[in-house]
Amino acid sequence: MKIVNPLEIESYRTRGGTCCRQIIYSVSDDEVLTMCKFVHGCSGNLQGITRLCVGRNIDEIIKALSGISCKGNTSCPDQLTKALEDYKKRKSEAIESAERERAEAGSNAVGGAND
Repeated sequence: MKIVNPLEIESYRTRGGTCCRQIIYSVSDDEVLTMCKFVHGCSGNLQGITRLCVGRNIDEIIKALSGISCKGNTSCPDQLTKALEDYKKRKSEAIESAERERAEAGSNAVGGAND
């Protein structure tokens, strides 16, 4: 069993009036959900969702649970997909930013050598 690094734990405040108010989760480098905890909500259902999702690729989870409706056109499983989509977006933006910085640093180093 993988020990979750506390620095890798993500938190998502749910929207849309679901019983669950927050989702705390962790995703591995290969995009597998490694830990998931729902704050408030229907304990049995949320434990079931967690057991079914932990160990699965986040794209599989998004595909399986996206669009499930309970309250206000969303649900706790749907909110988990929103959290994972938000995670993917932030990760993608961070990678793009790091690549831009590396490219700029490389072009500055080349330009500086020719001066």
